[in-house]
Amino acid sequence: MSGEWKAWETVSGWVRMPWAVSWAVMVETAVSHFGRLDILINNAGIFESHPLADVSYEAWQTAWHNTLGTNLIGAANAAYCAARQMIKQGSGGRIINISSRGAFRGEPLAPAYGASKAGMNAMSQSLAKYLAPYNIFVGVVAPGFVETDMAASILASHAGDEIRSQSPLGRVAKPEEVAYAAVFLASEGAEFMTGAIIDVNGASYLRS
Repeated sequence: MSGEWKAWETVSGWVRMPWAVSWAVMVETAVSHFGRLDILINNAGIFESHPLADVSYEAWQTAWHNTLGTNLIGAANAAYCAARQMIKQGSGGRIINISSRGAFRGEPLAPAYGASKAGMNAMSQSLAKYLAPYNIFVGVVAPGFVETDMAASILASHAGDEIRSQSPLGRVAKPEEVAYAAVFLASEGAEFMTGAIIDVNGASYLRS
């Protein structure tokens, strides 16, 4: 980080496969470019519909393999590579994982997605406890539907109005609203929120 959050320098990339070598290369790229790594935001994710009664066993297995590989194993490998670099630097850091309300309410048409995000929450809280002595803090943002490319087709379909009506605000989240929560968790002053999961779903799903 350099100064205020608006001045943060970033490197981003899309890593679909869960292989640790891909994430190791990305961490090396960031360090070679900026000299250090302070923040990791795990935002890669896929959603593949696979209702149990309607798909073949092969399609079922493929959906689970792809979804957990990208959403959970990929995130775990990214966290490993980033945390090792942060430990080496000796000045702490932040890991922010983008989860989903589906981790809590379930995803009947895509159970692998719900499971992957629930696993991400558990992983994040486990790492929050482990990495705290290194001053590396781990937080989670759990949005509902967001205006992204991944959600564009369903939001434009006949189901779009029903999805928007799930929130009393009558809409889904904007990407920047999710980003604000991630920026907060990555900012100075949020250290004692390590392990926290912040919901950004417009009151479409409430838990206590």
